[in-house]
Amino acid sequence: MRPQWLRNTIIYLVVALAIIMVFYTFVSGPRNSGEKSISSVIKLAQEGRVDKIALEGDNLTVTTRDGQVFTSRKEAGASVVDMLREAGVSTGEGAVDVQVKGTSGLSNIFGLLLNFLPLIFFGAVLLFMMRQAQGSNNQTLSFGRSRARMFVGNKPSVTFSDVAGVDEAKIELQEVVEFLKYPERFVAMGARIPRGVLLVGPPGTGKTLLAKAVAGEAAVPFFSISGSEFVEMFVGVGAARVRDLFDQAKRNAPCIVFVDEVDAVGRHRGAGLGGGHDEREQTLNQILVEMDGFDSSTNVIVMAATNRPDILDPALLRPGRFDRRVVLDLPDVVGRDAILKVHSKGKPFAPDVDLMVVAKETPGFSGADLANLVNEAAILAARRTKSAITLNEFGEAIDRVLLGPERRSRIISHREKEFTAYHEAGHALVGHLLPQADPVQKVSIVARGMAGGYTRSIPPEDRHIFTKAQFKAMLAMALGGRVAEELIFNETTTGASNDLEMATQTARNMVTRYGMSEKLGPRTFGKREELIFLGREISEQRDYSDTIAEEIDQEVHSLILEAQNTARRLLMEHKAKLVHLARHLITHETVEGADLQKLFESEAPPLEAEPAPAPAD
Repeated sequence: MRPQWLRNTIIYLVVALAIIMVFYTFVSGPRNSGEKSISSVIKLAQEGRVDKIALEGDNLTVTTRDGQVFTSRKEAGASVVDMLREAGVSTGEGAVDVQVKGTSGLSNIFGLLLNFLPLIFFGAVLLFMMRQAQGSNNQTLSFGRSRARMFVGNKPSVTFSDVAGVDEAKIELQEVVEFLKYPERFVAMGARIPRGVLLVGPPGTGKTLLAKAVAGEAAVPFFSISGSEFVEMFVGVGAARVRDLFDQAKRNAPCIVFVDEVDAVGRHRGAGLGGGHDEREQTLNQILVEMDGFDSSTNVIVMAATNRPDILDPALLRPGRFDRRVVLDLPDVVGRDAILKVHSKGKPFAPDVDLMVVAKETPGFSGADLANLVNEAAILAARRTKSAITLNEFGEAIDRVLLGPERRSRIISHREKEFTAYHEAGHALVGHLLPQADPVQKVSIVARGMAGGYTRSIPPEDRHIFTKAQFKAMLAMALGGRVAEELIFNETTTGASNDLEMATQTARNMVTRYGMSEKLGPRTFGKREELIFLGREISEQRDYSDTIAEEIDQEVHSLILEAQNTARRLLMEHKAKLVHLARHLITHETVEGADLQKLFESEAPPLEAEPAPAPAD
C-alpha cells in the first residue's frame, strides 16, 4: 500500500499537468479564425491569400499569408489539388503549398484527449476531492481496527541475553519458545500448546522486555497492544478491535500477542455501573471467546502483563486461557549485579567502580530503577566533564533516585542546621550501636526533595523475613532523631513527623498482623477486604471489640515508648560521640562509607563544660 503522501503527490502532479495542457492548448496555440467552407478556401486561393493547406483525411487546415489559421472540410472522395487546378490555382513551391498528412491512431487519440481535456481536468479535481473526503472518513470507520503494533520476528532486537535478574522466569518461558519453534514435537506427543502466559510482578521488573525477548528468541512476529487501547466510549468498539487483533494473529501464526496492563480491560466483571452492557465487559467477553476459540493447530500464544493479578476476572485465569503464570519478583543482589552489567554496556567506567558494591547499596530496586540509576550516573559524569563514570556518581545517583536532587539553594539558618545535624546524628548513632539494626552507610544534612536531611542504611543481605528484635531496632533508630533533639536542645521539632508515622505503623503491624504482642498473643486483628465496586482496593474491617482496640493501642504505645527509652539510653551513654558526629556534619554536611566507620570507631573528644545550646525561639 502506497503511503498517503505519495498518493497526494501523484494527484497534485496530474492536476498540474492538466492545467499546463489546457494553457498550452487554449492560450499558447496559433490564432484560429474558425471553420470555413471549401468554396471560401478556393476563393481565397484564387486571390493569392492562401499560403499552405494541410490535408488530413477530409479535414483541411488553411494558413493564410497574414498568419490566420482556420479549418475546412472537403467532400469525401474529392481531391483538393484537382479542385484548385480547376479553379486556376497552381500548387507547389511559390504557390499554394498542399501538404497531405497520413492519419494515425495515435494522433486521433491525442486529438480526442485535447477535445476532452476540460472534462478530464474537472474529473480529476472531483476525484481528488472524493479521495480526500474518503480519507477523512477512514478514521471514523476504522474504530474497529486493532491498534496493535507488529514487530517482525526475523530481525529480533531483544533476546534472553538482554534480560537479567529473572533467571527462573526465563527458564519457564524457554518452554514457550520451544512451543513456537518446534510445535510438531509437542503435537506428536499429544501435548496441547499453552494459549496464554500471564506475567505478574511489581512495576519495572521487566515484564514487557521479557515478552519481547520471547518473541526474539522464537523469531516470530510480535503484536504489542495496551489493555486501555481496547476500550472506547462507543459500545462494541473494544470487542471489534479484539476480533481484528486475533484475526491478524491467526494470519501471521506462529506469533505472540502481548497485552500490556491487561487489568485495564480484564477486571472482575460486575464491578462497573453498566452491568453486562458495559463496554469494558463486552471487550473482556470477546477476549475470553477468542482465547478459547483457538483450534489445536493455531500456533498463537497470548502473553499479558499486570501488577494487579488479584483484580483479574477468574474466567480469564482458568486453564485453557492463561495456562501459565510467571512471577517476576524484585531482583536479589546477584540479579541486580547482572542487570547493572546489562545496562552498563558501552559506558566508560573508572577503575574504582565495582558493580557488586552498587548492587549491595540498592536493595529493593527494580530493573527499571537500576536502568535509571546507571543513566543518572552517566548524566552526572557528563555534567562534571569527566571522561569516565566513578563511584561518586553512582552514590549521588542512588540518592537522586531515592530522594531527589540536592537543594543546596535552600537557605536555612545556622540554628536549623544544628537541629538537622543532631537529628541525623541521633539516627545514625542509634543504628550503629544496635547490633540488630542495618549498618549505616551515609548521613547527610543536605536537603533532598522534601527531606531536610537523611540517614541511609544498607542491609548486609537481602531479607525476606524480619524478626521481632529487628523491628524493635528499627523503631529505636527511627526515634533516635527526636530523642537527640530533646537531649541536646530540650526541645522537639516537626522534623520527626515522618519518623513518628513510620514508627507507629511498624508497631501497629507488629501487633495486628505479625502477632508479636506478648499480651494479645499470636493472632491477627482486622480483616483485610477487597472492595470490588471500588476497584477491589484493600481496606481493613474491624473484627474485634472496643476493649481489644484499646489494648492494641496500649501495646502500640508500649512498643514506641520502649524504643524511645532504648534510644535515649544509648544516646545518653554516648553523648560525646553524638556531639562529635553532629559537629562533623555541620562542618562537612555529608559523611559516608569508610569515613563514617572511622568516625564511629574513633574516640570522641570530651564535652566542654559550657552549657548546651539554648532552644530556638
